[in-house]
Amino acid sequence: MKILECGGQREVVVERADRTAEQVRATLAGQTLAILGYGTQGRAQALNLRDSGYEVILGLRNGPSFDLACQDGWQPGYNLLTLDAAADRGMIIFYLLSDAGQKEHWPALLPRLTPGKTLVFAHGFSIVYQQQTGVVPPPHVDVLLVAPKGSGTTLRRGFVTGEPLNVGYAVHQDHSEQALERCLALCHAIGTGNAFATTLQREVICDLVGERGSLLGAIYGMWLAQYEVLRDHGHSAIEAFSETVEEATQSLYPLIAEKGIDWMYAHCSTTAQRGALDWFRRFRDVLRPVFEELYREVAAGKEAQRALATNSQPDYREQLARELAEIADSEMWTTGRLVRGLRP
Repeated sequence: MKILECGGQREVVVERADRTAEQVRATLAGQTLAILGYGTQGRAQALNLRDSGYEVILGLRNGPSFDLACQDGWQPGYNLLTLDAAADRGMIIFYLLSDAGQKEHWPALLPRLTPGKTLVFAHGFSIVYQQQTGVVPPPHVDVLLVAPKGSGTTLRRGFVTGEPLNVGYAVHQDHSEQALERCLALCHAIGTGNAFATTLQREVICDLVGERGSLLGAIYGMWLAQYEVLRDHGHSAIEAFSETVEEATQSLYPLIAEKGIDWMYAHCSTTAQRGALDWFRRFRDVLRPVFEELYREVAAGKEAQRALATNSQPDYREQLARELAEIADSEMWTTGRLVRGLRP
């Protein structure tokens, strides 16, 4: 365990090396692990646990996820069950349905949370916004947060390559008085790296702001604005995409991840340095009010309400497909597919 001084605060970091695989197995001995849901997180965590030799079962509805699980080698009736059957058998239940799915399924799960079980979330949404979701765990179970700091795709890839993602962890409810040790063991078991202490509320607010901001929403908005300006002024589609996205993701961002943006600035041309130093504050000043508004909307539960309302509509999958197709078929991303095909 490390105590880091960062931003004027002390941060607790539990390192993966603090626990051996044998210690983790001893902590989880006799506990059937039930994964409910097979989205990106559910699939990654389930496969990582299975490949590590843990006793893990899936709970799924019939549909595309069930079919994918069968393709991945899960066996119906053995380790691939209905949601209810998996919840009945599982002692540690990973509740990894979508946020809207968790709200919908909660009345069926609640009576299956019998004394001594552990309920694990990868995201604080359902608990923090429980006035909207109705998700209120009974007092006789442990409630944990094990939140990998990245997508399920990256979690799985890091497990396979030996480059694990870090993870946020929290004990929301400790009925057993062993919840912290079990939480840290689960962080290790699903294949994450170092673990950072958080709370469900802090995690969900950061997550929703980040998804709408620099991780997905704002970054695409920024790329799109630059691409459109370059195209409007006569630059070719390949040139505009390469300068906006390809150079960022293939050259600069990996180096920023490895060394930091201070290093990147120091190792750019003097012209690039001058431009970055002159312009980053202008972008910050324009975007800061938008992020302040976004934070207020998230903290007030308005983004949660919007997400639940939209994703609970009977035609939400069709609407989502239309919106994603609009992006995929746009000039920018058809160009992107072409440029990716030109990589050596």
